[in-house]
Amino acid sequence: MRRINGSLIASLALVVTVGALAFPVWSYADRSGTGQANMSASMVNTKWGPLTASDRDLIERVRLAGLWELPAAEMAMKKSNSAAVKEAADHLIVGHEDLDKRVRTVATQMGITLPNQPNAQQQGWLQQMQAAQGDEFDKTWANLLRSAHGKIFPAIGAVRNQTQNTLVRQLASDTNQTVLDHITVLEKTGAVDFDAIANGTI
Repeated sequence: MRRINGSLIASLALVVTVGALAFPVWSYADRSGTGQANMSASMVNTKWGPLTASDRDLIERVRLAGLWELPAAEMAMKKSNSAAVKEAADHLIVGHEDLDKRVRTVATQMGITLPNQPNAQQQGWLQQMQAAQGDEFDKTWANLLRSAHGKIFPAIGAVRNQTQNTLVRQLASDTNQTVLDHITVLEKTGAVDFDAIANGTI
């Protein structure tokens, strides 16, 4: 009799445990705020393919990059005495003027509202550049820009690899080429502190 009761109790405990585990999945599956609901809500179907939150994030980041890097490049043209820095600045101006046109076109087609000014962090970077003079300006300028380009580079590749939206894929490809060009010319300035970038101190 004790064996039967023990088996029965164990079986009931197992059923209760499985039920407790299954209940949250069943009860919250269709509620907003869950991972699946958020994924569905953040994806919009377009004639160019699904537009995901990651796609929109890249579009906004490309726009933001132009909003601070163009003024930074123009500042370098005025403040720097280095031919290499000015050459890098010229690459940034040409690259971001082109990308800005492309990203605004894509945003219009997708119905995405873009930012019109740099974010707080980017404004802080511009202020650091403005406050620096001479060789210190060249170092500050090159390091901040090289660090920013290095951080966005992996994100571009991830979106390029994962997106199903043809417009976003093309934008990611164009951005990838531009960012790689900018990284290359920034490194040629001789003002980049690779150790500081690698250690995350910039």
